[in-house]
Amino acid sequence: MFDPGINALSIVTEILPGDWVVHRADLHVPEGRMSPLAADIDLTCGDIPVTAAFDFLHEGPQQWDIVVETDDGTLKLSMGGAILDIDGTVTEATDAEYPGLYAKFAALVGSRSRDVDVTPLRLVADAFLVGRRTIVPAFEW
Repeated sequence: MFDPGINALSIVTEILPGDWVVHRADLHVPEGRMSPLAADIDLTCGDIPVTAAFDFLHEGPQQWDIVVETDDGTLKLSMGGAILDIDGTVTEATDAEYPGLYAKFAALVGSRSRDVDVTPLRLVADAFLVGRRTIVPAFEW
């Protein structure tokens, strides 16, 4: 559940940079398992409240949405960031994402440098540290 979840955290911490704090996390762990399949997390970025809901067992089409509501309007990223909707103006991503990423990786390797943001990893770790673990019915693959 935190595998795709950390991708969402990477995006949201990029578009809303600041001091992120996890205040509460409810981790839903299937009986007989160690890892959660769902989580509800309350965070803040500075004084901005943020809620995150991750559910690996969501039925129907996958939902990978980030919604940012502001006094000036609403931004929604859907389909893992492939669709951007700002107050009804929709933009779809091109197929240039992966070639651009690979070029960036090649440049980093060639220059023996790195580009790392540990904020999403820290937020996941903090969710486990402050999280309340709730055992839910067993889940079998």
